[in-house]
Amino acid sequence: MTQKERREYLITELLKEKSDYADVAIPADERGQRDLLRALMNLREPLPISDEFLKIQDEYLQQVNKERGITDIADLRAAKHNPKLCLWQGDITTLKVDAIVNAANSAMLGCFSPLHSCIDNCIHTFAGILLRLSCNELMQKQGHEEGTGLCKITPAFNLPSRYVLHTVGPIIYTSVSPREKLLLASCYKSCLAAAAEKRLESVAFCCISTGVFRFPPDLAARIAVETVEKWLSENPDSSVRKVVFNVFGDKDFEIYSEILDS
Repeated sequence: MTQKERREYLITELLKEKSDYADVAIPADERGQRDLLRALMNLREPLPISDEFLKIQDEYLQQVNKERGITDIADLRAAKHNPKLCLWQGDITTLKVDAIVNAANSAMLGCFSPLHSCIDNCIHTFAGILLRLSCNELMQKQGHEEGTGLCKITPAFNLPSRYVLHTVGPIIYTSVSPREKLLLASCYKSCLAAAAEKRLESVAFCCISTGVFRFPPDLAARIAVETVEKWLSENPDSSVRKVVFNVFGDKDFEIYSEILDS
């Protein structure tokens, strides 16, 4: 099958799942089809799906992710004052590393807002629908929402990374309290501990809680770097050998550059 044939098959199968979609027409253009497929994946509840769908979805997403470009952690420059740390600006879903960190919400099922630009949405989009199913299985076994500062690990499915570490950061409503600083630090420690338990060597962190959760970026970056450096120094025998601080925007790049290259 061509990519167009795969995309149209996936859209058609997803549209069949709900009677509400009966009047939805498949766009003729590639951009419209890509957006519709992503939106349908974003909206889909964690329900079983056929092996045939998953096979074609995987073929499609692996080609999409290849076309988007993949950056290998081995090619990243180490920070000046700590060779175990790296700063990288780009899309974390294109990074080849043992584990990437997802800034999740307490439901741990990904973002259900169609085409939303948050990291949770992007990770679930390019990993495929098995990621939501895997998260749902974990949450059903747990029986309650995920607590702030904790971590769950899942396979990364179609992403170039091997695993995804899902953590819920603190939400800031007014000013940052000491408790919220501790909870943010706990996100980093929990993810590193989970990676070490799996004997992973590399972890890429996003800027946890600094988006819609409103944690001040400067303070969050200082907590992130200090917490990671302390954990690495206190766990010298850990399998974790490299930690990437992934940023997307220029402002966050400037913040982390000042900390890591000072």
